[in-house]
Formats: sequence, structure tokens, C-alpha cells
Amino acid sequence: MSQTSWNEYRPGRSFPGVIGRTTDESTPAWPRPVRAVPGSPNVVIIVLDDTGYGQLGCYGSPIATPNLDALASGGLLYSNMHTTALCSPSRSCVVTGRNHHANGMASITELTEDLADRAMSFIADAKQVAPDKPFHLHFCPGATHAPHHVPKEWADRYQGEFDDGWDAYRTVAFDRQKQLGIVPPDARLSPRDPDVPAWESLSPDARRLSARMMEVFAGFLSHTDHHIGRLIDFLKEIGEFDNTLIMVVSDNGASAEGGVSGTTNELQFFNNAPEPLDESLARIDEIGGPETFNHYPWGWTWAGNTPFRRWKRETYRGGVSDPFLVHWPQGFKARGEVRSQFAHIIDMVPTVLDVVGIEPPANIRGVTQSPLHGVSFAHTFDDAEAPTRHRTQYYEMFGHRAIDHDGWRAVCPWPGPSFAEAGRPFGAPIKMTDLDDLDAHHWELYHVEEDVAETRNVAEQHRSKLIEMIALWYVEAGKYNVLPIDSSVLERMMTERPQITQDRTSHTFRPGTQMMPAAVAPRVLNRPHSITADVEIPSGGAEGVLLCQGTNAGGWSFYVKDNHLHYAHNYVQRTLHHVASDETVPEGRHTLRFEFEPTGEPDIAHGKGSPGRAQLYVDDRLVGDVEMPFTTPVAFNPGGMTCGANPGSAITADYRAPFRFTGTLHSVTVDMSGDLILDAPSEMRMHMARQ
Repeated sequence: MSQTSWNEYRPGRSFPGVIGRTTDESTPAWPRPVRAVPGSPNVVIIVLDDTGYGQLGCYGSPIATPNLDALASGGLLYSNMHTTALCSPSRSCVVTGRNHHANGMASITELTEDLADRAMSFIADAKQVAPDKPFHLHFCPGATHAPHHVPKEWADRYQGEFDDGWDAYRTVAFDRQKQLGIVPPDARLSPRDPDVPAWESLSPDARRLSARMMEVFAGFLSHTDHHIGRLIDFLKEIGEFDNTLIMVVSDNGASAEGGVSGTTNELQFFNNAPEPLDESLARIDEIGGPETFNHYPWGWTWAGNTPFRRWKRETYRGGVSDPFLVHWPQGFKARGEVRSQFAHIIDMVPTVLDVVGIEPPANIRGVTQSPLHGVSFAHTFDDAEAPTRHRTQYYEMFGHRAIDHDGWRAVCPWPGPSFAEAGRPFGAPIKMTDLDDLDAHHWELYHVEEDVAETRNVAEQHRSKLIEMIALWYVEAGKYNVLPIDSSVLERMMTERPQITQDRTSHTFRPGTQMMPAAVAPRVLNRPHSITADVEIPSGGAEGVLLCQGTNAGGWSFYVKDNHLHYAHNYVQRTLHHVASDETVPEGRHTLRFEFEPTGEPDIAHGKGSPGRAQLYVDDRLVGDVEMPFTTPVAFNPGGMTCGANPGSAITADYRAPFRFTGTLHSVTVDMSGDLILDAPSEMRMHMARQ
């Protein structure tokens, strides 16, 4: 039976066929499958991570991004796209078309080559099965989030490129942005950030280190562009490129988690244990490789967001204005043009639905769906003068607020316009008296239609407009579930919530199970704890990891090697505390235990966790003992806990990962007692690093 003779009916309607006693007196009918309208495009959404407005070549950067530049020259570059200022909230907007507070994502929650390979494989699989069915690909590389890891040859391509520093970078990028028509010819560059030192004020060694960190970042971005290019070439090879709608966006501005001077191991920054310059310089050739967890200094963050002020997490334009490209040869005629209409990341879903002719579903699996918050900008594809349909957009991130409306922009920074000017730490709570003061005295106003980089605060000259904008922010906040305003970070993340199991001090692990994320793993730092493994050692002995947490950037491992029991504590990659049993582990079934007993208070502010006594036991017999003068104070990142192996990079150089346990491991139990000691600012920075 040919497809054209099938008797099809819409699912949910009554069966239109005939069911007789036998097949010859019956007439079949089939539920009509969902088919795309002929000619419907494929959709590819590429979401970059922590990539600033001024970091792609087509946005004025000296960093080579030829494949992304080609999408811009063959399509459209949007100069006025906005995001939420943070990764996870922005990504919730990309997939829902709704504001992040309404999505329940007010704040928190490196394998580019492999991702590209898999993306091409997925597309090939789909086209083999249904060649006429369009596909949707969501391609999200880890780039350019820290750590900036890239093969050395990619970083070396930029040797000497950034020796003139971040001040020079901003000047060059800004001039190029004017030439490209991305900013108006009379635009003003935002002034020096108070938190960023002048390049010339750094010592020669500090400049050399900072320049290398930027070379590595540039190589990382170019490497990512290269593999995006492989995906594009594949689409051309299979004849799908011209009818594929490609959108490229970054989820927020460039990231400042590297600190004022950058780091070869971001974990040091979060544990208040920054390495001295001479130690960083000693590792300069390792930066970008698997032995580092590197991130560049604030100066490069600031430069990466040229021409804007500030960065990720803040609602100035440096945090929320991001690169955005649209390419679809078969869908519109414009080529290589700039679009300056205001747009927000919530507009991507409505635009895709618009061009493919699909109405958003009223319900999904019985759940009524809220209306989309964004609007389509498809009308701008072939009309550079078309007015924007997105007139008003609020922002709020950890109490830092802003609103755009008809070419005006109001910003209320919290805890201040910069760290130097704040007088309070990031994450400080906003109380009612604070809010009254903020709303009365600390909103700034910019006419961004004429002042794209927020260089002239005109709040005093246009007081009535400012009051209108503040009132509008509260209207939008009420509409999209923004209230109450919560500037806390650690408190928000650490607030106790109902769990499947009650709070406990004993956790049992078994081999072969998934790594337990740090957020739910037992918190063993700065408190007494024991780790007990129930094992069987075969004839001839066994070796391998019993339980571990972390990576080569920092962590601990409890393991057996050379028939001896070991415990190693990697303190932010700078010191390794190690204890080994003074006798071999015998064959047969035994309990192997590690105990840590604090012998003093931690000095978290200065990067030192609790000192203590580390002891090893075999069947309750003490076989190893060492004093640790300090331990890791705050956390490990990545900080997953794994039983029976060390996935990823080896925590200690004493073995090669994954170093799976070769005996029989029945279980490992972590017991904790005593009070857990926390340091709020450090914990807060740690959580932010995961964004």
C-alpha cells in the first residue's frame, strides 16, 4: 500500500476505519504522524559561555573567529541583544522564551571537539532515518568558561599579541567596532573600571603572566570557532546549510571569577589561598593544560566586554549585552548587515516558532503553559529600519537591578557600581531600609539610544524619567515573580529545603555508582570524620581508590597501593599531605579506615582549613599517623565524590586515574560528627564559580 492511499486521521479523533470479523471485510486507518511543513528549516542554537561582547572577531576583537565571522558576513549581526547576566538563568530563557525569575531560575544552578563530533553524528543519524524531517540542535560548548583549556599550539598562535595590555585592547576593539558599524561613530568608550589596575602599573613579570593568560583564552576561543566551523562544513556537505537557521549567542558577559590578578588554579581563589606571582610564573608554560584550572585577570574581563562597563553577574551592559548572530541563507536576503533593534534572549524561542509557523503549545503533558514572554524579531531579518517589538525588559541578579524601555536605561547597582566603591561585600543582604535608600538615591539613568556604553548618568537632569523607569521596574518585577528582592548568595544557596531523607551524619557509598556532586556529598572539611571501607583482598593483593573527592586542582583520596593503605590530601595543588600504612594490608575481608581529628581552628580568611591528626587503621589497628598543619578550608571544584575509582584527573601523582579498585569493595561509609565550620564569603564565591 502506498503512502498516498493511507487513510489517516488526526490523533484524538474517532477511528474512521472499519473493523470487521476478518481483515478482508475491514478497512484500516492510521493516526496521522506529525510532519513538518515542506521546506521547514533546521534550527541550530549555539550557546557560548562567558563570552563577552568584544571578544569575537566580528565584534571588533583581535581574536581570530573566522567561522563565526563568516556567519555574520553571510547573515546578520545584532548589536543590541541582551541576556540575564548569569549562565543558568540565561540558558533557561533560551529554551523557554520566558524570563528567568518566572522559570524559577533567579540565580544559580571543555570538550568542544567531542561535542562537534557527536553533533554531526546525531544529525547524520536523524537524516538517515527521516531525510525530510528538519532537526533542532542545541550546541553548547564549555567555552569560554573557565578553566581555559586548549592545546598549546592554539595558544601559541597568539604569542605577543596581548603584550600591550587590556587598555590597548579596549582602544583597538572600540575603534574596530565603530568601523564595523556595531556602535555609532560618536559613541564614547566607558571609563576605566575602579577595580582594574592600569596595565602599565603592573610589574614586567605580572604583565608577562597576564598576557599569557589572555593568549590561552584567545586560543580557547579560536579552537571553539574551529570546531563550530567543522559543524558548519558538515551541514554544507550534506546539503542542509542553506536551510538551517543558525543562532549564536553568549549567555552573559565575560567572567570575573579569576580575580584581580588571575590564577593558574581557580580553586585557590575560592579557598582564599592565592598563589604568589613567582609560583604562577613557574607554571606559565602549563597554563591551558590539564594540570591547571586557569582563569584570566579582571582586566581582560573588562576588556572583553568592550565598549561596556563591568561584567557577568551585574546588570550594567557589560553583564547583559552580548554577541548574537543569525544566519539563514534560504530564509532572508540580507547579508553581512548589522541590526540594532533591541532584543533579549527570551525572544529567541518566539522567533524560531514564528519562522517555522508553529504556535506554542497551550499545554504539555496536561500542564497548562504560561504565555511566552519574548517576542519575535523575524520582521527585522530583511528590514534594518523595522522598529523593535520588545520595548521593555527588566533585569535583576543578586539585587543588582536594571530596566530598558524605549531607548532609556535605568540601573541600580548593588552593592555598588564597583567593588572599590561598594563599601559592602558582594552578596550583602538588602534590607527594607537599604531598599528605600537605593530607590531614593542610587538609581542611575542613561539614554542608551545616544549613549550605548552608559557613560553619562543623566538621573539628575531627567528626574521624572527616572521615577517613571523605577516604577516600571516594579511593575515588571511584580509581573514576572521577581519579588522579594534577594541579594544574598550563600544564604539563598544554603537555605535548608525539604529533602528525600532527613539530615544525616552517615553516608554509605558503593562502587559502580555515579559520582555524587559536591552539593549533596558529605561535607568533610573542617570537622571530625572517618571513612571506613569494607573490602576483600584477593590472593596476591589489590590496589585502587576506595573513595575520593575532587581533581588534580584539589581534593583527597583514600586508596590502596603496593599493598599499603594511603590517604592523600591535595591542598589547592600547592601542598600534598600524605600518610601511608607502616604495614601491608593482608589478604581476606577487612575494614580499612581513615580518621581525621581537628587539632585547632581553621583560618579560612587566610586560606587555611583546620589542622588535624590523620590516622589509618586496618581492623581497628592503628597503622599510620601524621599531623596535617592545615587543610583545604572551603571546597573543591570540581568536587564530586566517587567510590571505587578516581574519574577525571588524578588527585595525587601517586597513581594514574582512574585507578579502579581491583579487590572486592562492598561499601564505603563516611561518618561525621562535630560542628561544620563555614565561611560565608568563601562559600559564596565557590557557588558562583559553578555558573
